[in-house]
Formats: sequence, structure tokens, C-alpha cells
Amino acid sequence: MAGRWNLLVLVLCLSLGTVLSNTDCPKGFSSVRQKCIDIHECDESDHNELCGDNAECLNTVGSFYCRCADGFRSTTGNVNFSAETPAKCKDINECDDSTICGPNAKCFNLSPHYYCTCENGFISRMEKFQNSDNVTCRNINECREGNVCGQNAECKNTIGSYYCFCNVGFGLKSGKLNFTGSQEQCEDICTIDNTICGNGTCHPGATGHYCACHAGFTNYGNKESRCTELKCDEFKDMNILSTFPIANDLLMQLKKTCLELTNNENSTSDIVGEDILERLLSMIDKYLSSGAFNDNRKVSTFLDLVESALRLTGAFIKTPKTNKSFKYTELEMLVRKGSDIPKGAVNLSSKHAQVDLQWETAAGDPSLYPGFAAVSLLTYRTLEEFANGFFSGMKPQENESFKLNSKVVTVTVSNRNTSRLEKPVQLNFKHLEESNKNHTCVFWNSSEHGGSWSAEGCSVVESNLTHTVCSCNHLSSFAVLMALYDIEEQYKFQLQLITWVGLSLSLVCLFICILTFWLIRSIQSPRTTIHLHLCITLFIATLIFLAGISRTETKVGCAVVAGLLHFFYLAAFCWMCLEGIQLFRMVVLVFNANLKTRYMMAGGYGVPALIVAISALANAKGYGTKEYCWLNLDSIWGFFAPACIIIFINIFFFLITVWKLAQKFSSLNPDLDNLQKIKTFTITAVAQLCVLGTMWIFGSFQFSKGTIAMSYLFTIFGSIQGIMLFVMHCLFSKQVREEYGNILSRCCAPRKSYSEFSYNSKAHASKSSQDTGESHI
Repeated sequence: MAGRWNLLVLVLCLSLGTVLSNTDCPKGFSSVRQKCIDIHECDESDHNELCGDNAECLNTVGSFYCRCADGFRSTTGNVNFSAETPAKCKDINECDDSTICGPNAKCFNLSPHYYCTCENGFISRMEKFQNSDNVTCRNINECREGNVCGQNAECKNTIGSYYCFCNVGFGLKSGKLNFTGSQEQCEDICTIDNTICGNGTCHPGATGHYCACHAGFTNYGNKESRCTELKCDEFKDMNILSTFPIANDLLMQLKKTCLELTNNENSTSDIVGEDILERLLSMIDKYLSSGAFNDNRKVSTFLDLVESALRLTGAFIKTPKTNKSFKYTELEMLVRKGSDIPKGAVNLSSKHAQVDLQWETAAGDPSLYPGFAAVSLLTYRTLEEFANGFFSGMKPQENESFKLNSKVVTVTVSNRNTSRLEKPVQLNFKHLEESNKNHTCVFWNSSEHGGSWSAEGCSVVESNLTHTVCSCNHLSSFAVLMALYDIEEQYKFQLQLITWVGLSLSLVCLFICILTFWLIRSIQSPRTTIHLHLCITLFIATLIFLAGISRTETKVGCAVVAGLLHFFYLAAFCWMCLEGIQLFRMVVLVFNANLKTRYMMAGGYGVPALIVAISALANAKGYGTKEYCWLNLDSIWGFFAPACIIIFINIFFFLITVWKLAQKFSSLNPDLDNLQKIKTFTITAVAQLCVLGTMWIFGSFQFSKGTIAMSYLFTIFGSIQGIMLFVMHCLFSKQVREEYGNILSRCCAPRKSYSEFSYNSKAHASKSSQDTGESHI
């Protein structure tokens, strides 16, 4: 029994020892013979099960970790990761690195790794390679590998490829300039395109094909170009010789050149285009200097000859750009030569004009392209003087006339069919006279009544004070017309007579007003001070107007006259405004109703001086026009805007004054004498504003189409301003009439003693002061 208990105790002890020994080893270790031994997890399981695909397991003491195989990368971006993480190994696309294979090679990705091969046209010592193999792809020279282009063609090697091009005199049916492979073959160009010479016969030659033109056709000496029609009749016209005998030598040369071209002679290489241009411009100078154009037919003949000569000469100009300037002409010519039709925009300019068009317009129909394209701009410096007045092709409105306001220019191109262009040409003209009047784009139409300016096919794109931009769908000689709305001569004299007589009377009346308000002390008050300076400003303005309004000989003097007129007319409006303010103060204010003199001077002369200074600084060229010494249309609002503002201010104060007067008349104890006096003053001031303001209202209608009635009204109201002021402020004033009577009686009556005269004057002055209720100043 005791032995059984001992055995049971021994088993329990052994079991307890085993449990205790296993518990002492940490994770990743196992107890072997009471020792903790590392567990090699990578040996005990499949790598794919433990770390996943494309990964390898690496054991560590007490643990392990995973790492992606070569050519793969962890999705977490870590090199090492544990089996518990969600990381997976994905293939690395080495071809994302564009330089991994080197130049001229292509990359192909594999899983894992990659390989490289040379691109087409290149070769290497290995068919497939990697960056570590140090392989270089070299260019293959295909042109050394036999006759790859076939007959009548040459091979040109390029980096990685090659191309073939036909020998001179041969071409491809497809029209391409080069080819590769054997899909096309070079053939004789004369057999490929039977229209290559146009109106001529194609022949093969040592240097390529050449065209033999038929009679009446030419390729202007460019033997490889198409033959186009050329008419020499315009140089055979004897009417030109009778009209311009000086042009005989030039016409003979042009005629000879034209016939040589149409007869297919070989002497065209001796033609010097620059020489023809020199002689043409010299001939133009002679005629413009002699003034030989006395009718429109001569102008038509002249312009037609110039256009034909320029068109013919363009074929023989050697340089791409030619500029020539003579005393009466300025020329710019551009030439492009070659089998390819030039394309794109082309611009030519001179001091007075600019033209923009397309090279396609100059070249014309591609099927008739003669191997060159030329475009020229010729500006005449004085032709507008002779071509002015021929406007039978225009349709003027009533009282409308025209005047050339730009230089005349001739635009020619080598293309002879320019009567209806697909893309219009644009011309920018500089005005001879700065003006915002209506401008019209015109061309010289030789078929219109022997020659006339016409607007057909031309339109104004934009126009300002100095320039007008035109768009025309044909080519010819062009200019810009300015529309004039002048009054007929029969009315000009009448208006001038009214002006001189009326202004002369106004000067006399204004002078009497100035003496009245200045010398007669019994009527002096703040209001008469305003009237005094109003009359002074109008007197000076009228005097300057009569003496200098038409003195446009010198720009500086004319600008000074315009500036002085601007100042004194504005000053007159300012003094009228001050009168409205003074009346307002007399009605509204009880004390200190009179304006102080220094404030009146600042408002009457300082404000207009400031406005004129700002206007002159902003646009000094706005003072003085070609016809009159006054503001031009760009600066006219420097006068009209302040004048309109002053008129509205006056109307505002007058309305309030009338309203206040009405209230005071209806009050219980109105001062009827004083109120009646203010009422009279207000009516006079309103009448004065109407007289002076009405003139400029009619003046605003003179900017464009001024009618005869408006011109008469403007002239009449402007001429009688001084007379009306004299009537309203002097003759209608009982007090002034009495003073005039006293002066006349003193002049006519026997001379009294000094003491008696002094006594009467003082007594009358005292009475006048009582009548007016105004203080002396």
C-alpha cells in the first residue's frame, strides 16, 4: 500500500516538473531537456503559406520576418514585414524608368525582371539584354544595304530610319516629296502630270524638266514654272504716249520685256527689275512735279500704267524685299520665289499707309502659279492734289461734299485676277487732317465716267481722329475721303455779314455796359459787380473772336486764341452762375446775403482757369483746327460739359428762388418793395441765361450736318448777346435810365458851380440808395 502511494507521488512530481519547465520558455522557443531552444518557423512551414506569394521567410532568434523576392516590392513600401501584416509582394515594373535600357532601345517587363531590345533601325551584339549588360544600340545604315529606293531615286540615311527622294526631273504619282520601301517608284515628271507646264509643253532636261510656253503665255523666265497668260496690249496703247510723252522710253522697255516673255525668248535673264523700278519711279516724279494731271482720264491712264508696270516688274526683282524712296513716291515690294506657293500674312507699310494681306492672295490660283509671288505698296506724296474732286462715282447726301484726307496708294500683286478676293485686304491710312468727320474708303475706278473715286467693295473697319482702317475685296489704287457738310457760298457771306455787324454792335453795347457799372456809383452793388465782370468777359471774348478766330497761319498762335476764347466764354457762364447764387442768398438769407468780392473773383475767374488748364494738359492738340482757332471735336466737351453743368446749377437756384419768393409773397407781412425788386432781378437773370445759353444750344448742332436754319440761329444769338445785355440791364432799368438822363443833362445844360453840383449829386445818390435798398461798394 505504501509502495503505491510512493509511485503516485513520483508521477505527480514529474508532471509538475514538466509543466514548470514548459512555462519558463518564451514565445518562439521550445523546451528541450529543460532548455529553451529557438523554433525555426521557416523550416517548419511552407514559405508561401507563411509570407505569401513572391516572398521569402527569414528566421531570427525567437521569431521570423518576410521579405519580397528579387523583382518584387511590398505593397506597404517596407523592405521587411511580418506575416501578420496585410503586405503583399507585387511585381516591380522596371520599364517605368525610361532610361533603364539606354538610348534607341525598348523595354519589356516580365514577372519578375525585364529585358531590353533595340528599336527598329538599330542593332546590338545581344538580341535581349539588361542595363547591367552594358549593351549599346547602334544605327543601321539602310542605304548601304543594296538599292533600297529603286531607279531614279536617292537614299538618305537618318537616325533609326531612312527615306528616298526622286532625282531631278522625276516625281511620285502621289505627289509626295519622299518615300520609303518599294511601294512607290520615281517616274518622269512630264508623264506624271501633263498640266505641270500649264499653257506650255513639258520637256525633260539634264537638270530637270523645263516648260516651253505657247505664244501669248510666259513663265517669266522660270523655266520650271507654269506658263500663264500675259497681255502686252496695255504697253502698246498709243494713248499712253500721247498722254505721257515723257514715258516713251519706259513704255518701250516694258513693251520689249513683255514681248520677250510671251515669245519665249531666252534673253529674259538680262532683264533687271531694279532698273525698271528706278525708271518707273523717276517717270512718276516727273509727272507729279509738273502737275500734268488736269482731268480724270489722265489720272486713270497713269494709275493703270503704274499697276501694270509694277505687276510685270515683280518677276525680275532679285531681292526678297525692295524699298525705294523718291521725292514724290515711296515704294515697298516683297517677292517670294520657288515651286512652293508662299503662305501666311504679309505686311507692307509707308509713312502714310499700311496694307495687310495674305501671300495666297498674291500668288493667286495654285493651278496658275508662275513660280513667284510679289506684292507692292506705292505711296504718292502729292497725287491727292490732282485726284481730288473726281467724285462722280460717289452718292453724296444733301449739302454733302467730299475731300481726300489721305495719301493715294497703289497696291498690286503678281496675281492678275484681283477683282474679287476671297480674303479682303486691310489698309490703314493716316489722315492728312486730324478729323472725326465721316470718312469713306474708296478706290480709283477707271471705268466710271473716265475715272472716279468709288466706294464699291470697300468698307470702313474703324476710324478715329488720326487714322482710318479700310477693308476691300479687290485691289487697285486707294484713298480715304472725308465728308464735308459745308454751307453753300451764298449763305457764307450772309452769315459772315451778320456776325461782323452783330458783334461790332455787341462790342459797343458791352463797352457802354462796362462804363455804366464801373463809373455810376449810385447803382453799384454785388449784383452790378457781377454784371460788370460778365460784360468784361464777353467783351474780351468777342474782341478776340473778331480778331483771331480765323488766324490759323501758325499753330501756336491759333492754339493761344482758342485757349483764350475757351477761358473767357467759360468765365461768362461762371459769372452767370454767381448771379443765380447771389439771388438765392438775397431771398433765403437775412444777414450777410451778399457774396464777398474775393469769393466772386475766385469763382468767376479761378474756376474757368482751372478747367482750361486741365483741358490743355489732357489734350494740348485739341486747341485749334485747320479752319478755325477753336476747340476741335475731341476737346469740345471741355467747354460744353462745364457750360451744361453751370446752366443746370443756375436753373436749380432759380427754381428755389422762385419758390421762396412765392412763399414770402404769401406771408402775413411781406416786404413788397424788396420782394418786387428781387422778382425783377430774377426775371432779368433768367432772361439773360436764356439769351446766352440758347446760342450754345444751337451751336451744338453744328458738329456734323448743320442745317442752314441752325447756322443762322447760332450766328444771330451769338452776335446780339452784347446788345441784349445792354437792353436788359441798362435800358430796362429805370434807375440806369435816370442816370443816363442826368449825364446827358449835365453835358447839355450850362455848367454849375462846384458846390451846387456836389450838393445835387449827393442828394441824388441818397435817393437812389433809398430806392434800391442796396449798399454802395
